[in-house]
Amino acid sequence: MEFLLDPNIAYVLLVVGVILALLAIVTPGTGMLEVGAFFCMILPAYVAFQVGLTWWALILLVVSTIPFVYAIRKPKRELYLVLSILGVIAGSLYLFPAEGWVPGVNPLVAVIVSVLSAVFTWFIVRKTLKALHAHPAHDLAHLIGQTGEAKTNILDNGSVQVAGELWSARSQKAIPAGKMVRVTGREGFVLLVEKIE
Repeated sequence: MEFLLDPNIAYVLLVVGVILALLAIVTPGTGMLEVGAFFCMILPAYVAFQVGLTWWALILLVVSTIPFVYAIRKPKRELYLVLSILGVIAGSLYLFPAEGWVPGVNPLVAVIVSVLSAVFTWFIVRKTLKALHAHPAHDLAHLIGQTGEAKTNILDNGSVQVAGELWSARSQKAIPAGKMVRVTGREGFVLLVEKIE
């Protein structure tokens, strides 16, 4: 069980837990990411309880998230990502105390894990935020003014064929099936139509 107190293993699990927590923030819903982040943080917390933490390194790690968040929210801010990676590497090297100025975490492990996790998180978070802010691919507003055919009798409800698709429709006046209609508006996914004279 001595290997559980290895700062390198604790550091890798801590980074995985942080990545899962960031992904849970930008893609909430299932709870699986939150549970994974929680379990990945248990061992680093245990190691921190047993061997302690270097507080200045922990503060540096927290402060390094600020340029990272700024970099993912604004395009062409890669300099801030580099600053964030350097801060994470420096903070993670000395997160767990060792003798003198010898880092508690292997420098090679810290560099590789920090760079890979920063690039992975940068890519995933940027893509997720882009998807969340993207305009709908199918804009229903373009249907207003188009013509189509009533497939059923329409008054309080019915269906019409417009733009190659079958839509629910409603009209103020009765429209028999087979007549041509024009879309005058919409309420959600229900088209408001009128008969073309």
